[in-house]
Amino acid sequence: MAKEVKFSLVFRDMWQSAGKYQPRVDQLVKVAPAIIKMGCFDRVETNGGGFEQVNLLYGENPNKSVREWTKPFHEAGIQTHMLDRALNGLRMSPVPKDVRKLFYKVKKAQGTDITRIFCGLNDPRNVIPSIKYAKEAGMIAQASLCITYSPIHTVDYYVNLAKQFIEAGADEICLKDMAGIGRPVSLGKIVEGIKKLKKDIVIQYHSHAGPGFNMASILEVCEAGCDYVDTGMSPLSWGTGHADIIAVQEMLKDAGFKVKEINMAAYMEVRTQIQEMCDDFLGYYIPDLNHINNSLLVKPGLPGGMMGSLMTDLEDNLKSLNKWKVKNNQPELTTDDLLIKLFDEVAYVWPKVGYPCLVTPFSQYVKNLALMNVIQMEKGKERWSMIADTIWDMILGKAGQLPGPVAPELIAMAKEQGREFETEDPQSYYPDKLDEFKKEMQENGWELGEDDEELFELAMHPEQYRAYKSGKAKADFEADLAKRKAAKNAPAAGAEGPKSVTVQVNGVNYKVEIAYGDATPAAPAAGAAPAAAPAGEGEDILAPLEGKFYLVKDNSETPKKVGDAVQAGDTLGYIEAMKTFNAIRADKAGTITAILVNSGDSVEEDDPIMKMA
Repeated sequence: MAKEVKFSLVFRDMWQSAGKYQPRVDQLVKVAPAIIKMGCFDRVETNGGGFEQVNLLYGENPNKSVREWTKPFHEAGIQTHMLDRALNGLRMSPVPKDVRKLFYKVKKAQGTDITRIFCGLNDPRNVIPSIKYAKEAGMIAQASLCITYSPIHTVDYYVNLAKQFIEAGADEICLKDMAGIGRPVSLGKIVEGIKKLKKDIVIQYHSHAGPGFNMASILEVCEAGCDYVDTGMSPLSWGTGHADIIAVQEMLKDAGFKVKEINMAAYMEVRTQIQEMCDDFLGYYIPDLNHINNSLLVKPGLPGGMMGSLMTDLEDNLKSLNKWKVKNNQPELTTDDLLIKLFDEVAYVWPKVGYPCLVTPFSQYVKNLALMNVIQMEKGKERWSMIADTIWDMILGKAGQLPGPVAPELIAMAKEQGREFETEDPQSYYPDKLDEFKKEMQENGWELGEDDEELFELAMHPEQYRAYKSGKAKADFEADLAKRKAAKNAPAAGAEGPKSVTVQVNGVNYKVEIAYGDATPAAPAAGAAPAAAPAGEGEDILAPLEGKFYLVKDNSETPKKVGDAVQAGDTLGYIEAMKTFNAIRADKAGTITAILVNSGDSVEEDDPIMKMA
């Protein structure tokens, strides 16, 4: 009898891999019946890492989204699954133990059946507690092997890792080939080895299309006994996304596997709705290059899920760098120039920091470190001259054990800065905090929510949740979207264009001033942050890079204020760029005489953010 292979639609990851945002809840609820009518999916990835944060960023409650979005699939007998970052929960940074435990209770209550647990270091100390917490909450615990290609990450390495997860109680194993650089034959051997450990263990394969291996990889893992395959669909398949369900289904059918048929009328209906979502607002955050497969990705091994936001963010990085180059009479770089320099630097940096698997958050850390190196070297500065504290945490072992050794020059740098390498269980560095967040909610008069879901949201995403509750997140997003829509009205070279346009976002009209070339708009876009307080005396403290300015990165810190005395090396605030908080440190002792921007404001490189005397 032919072996059956079942399909999952990774709807969350389709958007994550294409661009920056996810659909609104009304769009999700509308498309669900058509996905069900397609008839070929036994599972749908509905939520998880990234999904909830971007909901908050554009002012939508993710708890409402998850509950309403998962409901129709349950009613149709289709399982829902989510992406889970183990020690980091749903975010980039580690999560306290009590918040991790609440995480699974909330997601199970909201309607998520399966949690796909992964750690970019493949450290069992980070994954195994999540297996336990998920099972206690009644979820199916799917433990992931983060796939990459290096001298350390061999077939035996992965089979032995799966053995530890199975012995710890994992219900299923996922081969998470997040960059699509797993080599097909090796992947088949990994699946074969896992099935020898436990014949009936469910294995699901997840891969991205970008480098070009993944159709061959899908066939190899299925021949070796894989049970579920993740797929995407047009217009968000291929490129930085996933293989399209039509191609995968036809390939496996031809190979003799039992697979479900696709209702093509429903497929076209879903395809049309996805395109409508892109036309509405999501497409403004999807770079054209993300639709294209690119074998250059084989060398750096950057994951598809990161490439979506990377290409959007890279536009701003390039603009900022070229502004500096023009100011310093240097030739500007093209996007391709910067991409090739970045990819080469990732390949250089990766072994130096111990071969972490390039998946969230470590893909962002390695990419950010590489990009900072490129930018600093383009400006004539030294490599490694700007390393964020969270990246140091990875290098020092605070996030888990690195697969390989750290380069001697980084060990020496850590010693010079008084940083120590860590060997304890990573969770021990992040004590319980739910009581603190509960107190904050009570003081603000905020409801804890059904099944404590609002408490969970604040505890998991503090800064984003506070911005959501204040309305700042929605205002910032709508102002940014208005600018992007207005940019489409830009005139051809040499033509006279409008000085302002009015655009509508979610039913609200925004008047947007437009500047061409080096001109400066007469006024900021509607919805922008209010003007900062008047400047005091002293020297300007400049933003070291482009991003969002924050006085603190979490509620354990006390924000600096005007009148505070600081010593050389003290942290003045942070620039959040590329999902990393980069500390701004005082060059010398002095007193803060002015704070020129508000916490959460966007700043460009070299913008004055404080004054010190």
